[in-house]
Amino acid sequence: MTLFTERLNGFRPMDTHRRKIALVAALEREVWPLVKHWSASEREFDGRQFRFFENARAVLVCGGIGAEAARRATEAIIRLYQPVAVESVGFAGALDSRLEVGTVIGVKRVIDAKDGSTAEAPIGYWTLVSSESTAGVEQKKKLALAYGAHAVDMESAAVARAAQCRGIPFLALKVISDAHDFEMPPVDRFVSHDGRFRTGRFLLFALLRPWLWLRVVRLARNNNKAVKALCRWLDQYNHEVQLSELGPGLHLTTVSH
Repeated sequence: MTLFTERLNGFRPMDTHRRKIALVAALEREVWPLVKHWSASEREFDGRQFRFFENARAVLVCGGIGAEAARRATEAIIRLYQPVAVESVGFAGALDSRLEVGTVIGVKRVIDAKDGSTAEAPIGYWTLVSSESTAGVEQKKKLALAYGAHAVDMESAAVARAAQCRGIPFLALKVISDAHDFEMPPVDRFVSHDGRFRTGRFLLFALLRPWLWLRVVRLARNNNKAVKALCRWLDQYNHEVQLSELGPGLHLTTVSH
């Protein structure tokens, strides 16, 4: 079991008896095996409705795809729940050939490709870069070269910035959903302005283009594998784990399935 140690920015173990860890994901399907038995509630923040999943130890929100959606969701969960820490969880694309689909990575550094700003996390080994769009094979090569990063997503930098603005510890746990040499189908055009993915429209688009069928099938298989691997790691939040029981030497690296 790996969460974080007592040394995070001065908070004490007693805080965890009252405050929960906030998890921020993009899409519900990425974390459904984890939260399907958690209590769900709809709450409003800043004129928007958010759906929260909650148990005794954690609260999770699925903000949608992209930086702006992630920022809004992170601000909402911080203001409404006052968590002890914020953790960005979900899918990432591999920039490093060592990272296979289903590998779970603890992130030590997040880089925002938009402005080059960085955020550090107290556990982990890997460097993650957040991009404004889904990265294809050529873009992955460029990001790896420019930032020395091992994986790419679209949300973690925004989650980190929102947490930092509130002085709350930031963590990131990501699972590889597409390999460094996998060419993603054109999915960005099916993301709505509020970060929701229009699955029906995408499937219709792909159905009319037979040359995409194999990639779409591979994408679905990769996503299923990634979901299972991520939720096996996050299952720690379904069990009683006291932060004060975690030793200072704990260090999350990778788990392959």
